[in-house]
Amino acid sequence: MLELLWYKNAVIYSLDLETFRDGNGDGTGDFEGLCNKLDYLHALGVDTIWLAPFQITPNKDNGYDIADFYGVDPRHGSSGDFVNFMHKANQLGLRVIIDLVVNHTSDQHPWFIEARSSKDNPKRDWYVWSDERPSDWDEGMVFPGVQKATWTLDKKSKSYYFHRFYEYMPDLNTDNPKVRDEILKIMGYWLQLGVSGFRMDAVPFVLESPVPGAKESVMHFEYLKEMRAFLQWSKGDAVLLGEANVLPEESKNYFGEAGDGIHLMFNFFVNQYTFYALATGDTKPLVDALLATKEIYPKSQWAYFLRNHDELDLGRLTDEERQKVFERFGPEEDMQVYERGIRRRLATMLGNRPQIELAYSLMFALPGTPVIRYGDEIGMGDDLNLNERDAVRTPMQWTSDKNAGFSTADKLVHPVIEEGVYSYSHINVENQRRDPGSLLNWTTALIRVRKECPEIGTGDWQILDTGLNSVLGMSYQWKERKLFTWHNFNEKPQEIVITAKEAGSTRLIDVFHNIESVADAKGNHTILLEAFGYRWFRRGEGI
Repeated sequence: MLELLWYKNAVIYSLDLETFRDGNGDGTGDFEGLCNKLDYLHALGVDTIWLAPFQITPNKDNGYDIADFYGVDPRHGSSGDFVNFMHKANQLGLRVIIDLVVNHTSDQHPWFIEARSSKDNPKRDWYVWSDERPSDWDEGMVFPGVQKATWTLDKKSKSYYFHRFYEYMPDLNTDNPKVRDEILKIMGYWLQLGVSGFRMDAVPFVLESPVPGAKESVMHFEYLKEMRAFLQWSKGDAVLLGEANVLPEESKNYFGEAGDGIHLMFNFFVNQYTFYALATGDTKPLVDALLATKEIYPKSQWAYFLRNHDELDLGRLTDEERQKVFERFGPEEDMQVYERGIRRRLATMLGNRPQIELAYSLMFALPGTPVIRYGDEIGMGDDLNLNERDAVRTPMQWTSDKNAGFSTADKLVHPVIEEGVYSYSHINVENQRRDPGSLLNWTTALIRVRKECPEIGTGDWQILDTGLNSVLGMSYQWKERKLFTWHNFNEKPQEIVITAKEAGSTRLIDVFHNIESVADAKGNHTILLEAFGYRWFRRGEGI
């Protein structure tokens, strides 16, 4: 059973093929390049790779506009290259999950070309149409300020089609059983090629039944159950990792009351309050967010992250809370996007090593599965000269050689960062590998420590009363093991006192350092936290 719950203590590494490593010198990352860097990922300590879309695409939206769900885009190689990659990943014990982008297709997908050809075409009902322009044609955009509509006139068929995202990405009609059958075929195809599951893009939009002019859409959570049942039948330990930025009270619908929905879901709610805590030093709203998302089915799991391939979405914060985060991490207009988010990487937002370590220590200490974005393990920066979310999608910085060691080509899919403190001449894997005190080596040690603490992913957890709003304390209990973590969000040192009775031991062992805390004559442990400091302690008995 524990083997089937591998995701409980996995460490996931998110990467985009086109910006990770170019193996054939054409300026775009590919499977050949990724294969050459699998040893690096293995040495880093991650055990699961999450691949952004790599299927055939016009590539107007970072590959999320898919024109063929069953192939590999020639820019990245061939299906044979994918199989070779899977073989090498399996040899190193690395699992692979891939994006499942099935709420829409590219407008160049053969299905949509057929659907728009005639109102009588069998594929017509694979998409969502309206003969008249709906009253809500310019509402509900995912990218406000950039996107202008959600219903667009198709001049060929003289009717409007629905698209939550850009107009070149029409939504599939998942109310059509044939569409849902096709989704299962897509899943089955990639499962047969060896993937361990899917990161499901835009889950709420896959489940909704949009009606022209309706204020609310009907949600079909039974569709998730169909997908889960097929997944378990096809490959017993495969998982669904859902992208659903929903309120805590809505999350149970996605996990399923009986745990028959998605296995894991990104905790956007906690993510946003994590940045609020980092911006203000106040952890109380973060504690409330953690408690609000605590009660889920035992085999379900939250996935925690700091930054991803999109903007830092702050849409769940209040206007006042959001403004405080903007002021601290994105004060300039070109740092913000979509009226709700920040388009910067973690290192440039936090700006200093102590806070970066604090943020990552916290993320790895939260009760779920940690997800790292490529390049954040070395503190990569961003390029605000690029459009929208492309600012955080610059090529991986491997060396101080030409093009950061990403490619030998003269023209790249995205420019590398060449100037400033975050340039590849300063920030790269090669330099940090040789520096014992580098962020890369610190992150590698953090991943090792997290893997030695299965109680975080599996055990029961509690919030500890530290008496300080700036310090978050948590305890974990799994079987006979007990772990304590404290994180100080204040720029000044803080002191925490915990009794031996509360700790369950007169000895606490620091899992990062070769030190221990021994209770004093009064039976108290006194824990010192440096400015932006963090400590992980395990109960002394049985160590």
